[in-house]
Amino acid sequence: MQGLGELESAAMDVLWRASEARTVREVLEALNRDLAYTTVLTVLDHLHSKGWVEREKRSRAYCYTPALSREEAAARAMRNLLADVGDPEGVLLHFARSASEGERDALRRGLRKRS
Repeated sequence: MQGLGELESAAMDVLWRASEARTVREVLEALNRDLAYTTVLTVLDHLHSKGWVEREKRSRAYCYTPALSREEAAARAMRNLLADVGDPEGVLLHFARSASEGERDALRRGLRKRS
């Protein structure tokens, strides 16, 4: 995801796939990497500071949940990319021309719902 490092993206993926809040220990286990507990704690703390995750204290540990769905985060990244280019209309038109039929159908449905 744009704006996230490799380990931050991996931690977000764990949280997005989870059906409920996860502790640092649970995220560490799901990452299935040779990492220190404090490394994952720091990553989740950074994600909280950046507004990517919310946390709630339970007993002595924080439990983390995504602040945005994966789809909302992707849409925010797209919005940021469009803001950074000189011709956002050109980018959108190029995307529309190169989109698959399924993607074009999804765009049409989304635009109809917005109206």
